[in-house]
Amino acid sequence: MSHESAALPDIQKTQDTRNIAIDKVGVRRVKFPIEVLDRSEERQRTSGDFTLTVDLPKEFKGTHMSRFLEVLNEYGRTISVHSLPQLLKALTQKLNAEKAHVEVRFPFFIEKAAPVTGKTGMMEYDCGFDAFANGHFELTMYVRVPVATLCPCSKEISSYGAHNQRGWVTARVQTNDHVWLEELIDMIEASGSCGLYPVLKRPDEKWVTEHAYENPRFVEDLVREVALKFDADDRITSYSIEVENEESIHAHNAYAYLERSKV
Repeated sequence: MSHESAALPDIQKTQDTRNIAIDKVGVRRVKFPIEVLDRSEERQRTSGDFTLTVDLPKEFKGTHMSRFLEVLNEYGRTISVHSLPQLLKALTQKLNAEKAHVEVRFPFFIEKAAPVTGKTGMMEYDCGFDAFANGHFELTMYVRVPVATLCPCSKEISSYGAHNQRGWVTARVQTNDHVWLEELIDMIEASGSCGLYPVLKRPDEKWVTEHAYENPRFVEDLVREVALKFDADDRITSYSIEVENEESIHAHNAYAYLERSKV
């Protein structure tokens, strides 16, 4: 430490007399280049949006925000179930805290082929991890997946056709063993009326239209179908599922939510 730094006052370390501990204090909206595990390519480079926090005891006025970035620069390049405990441990040690949280969201890309022509393109999914350390380690996987949904009621009451829309499925999942992000995405896409594709030629569009028509889904159907698939996977121990349809003929969105613990 330089003489100039040593002479500067450290306000964060001063005593606070209000007697109020803070549950989480830290930094948000930190953009950082990362690598994540990829089922087909082993690793994928992407960009992480981080929230890093620790608890603050009642006697301290503030925390040292720069230290969060120092830890991220040292431990945040690779994000996985194996690396996140090291990142959390470093946060607690660097900031003299008992608890640490890391939330990271990142775009995750999967090459996806059209159902008939096989034309490929890259599909983007919003994925992430929520990690927590307090003497033990907890990890929650996060995925947000778009699907097509076709209204069962519209199909039943109409002489021809049925309205359809894009649905968004957001899942938070805890596991007792390794689960690929791609596996969660596959289970969710298989639960909708039809998955979405980055590239569709006319034969593909015909297939998608007819496939959705043959598999109508309310939001209630969709959230239950995803739950059945999660229930059937013994690696998944608890989950929450949120479904929102961007309705095409209503001024509102349709919504459903459930959460379950299997332990």
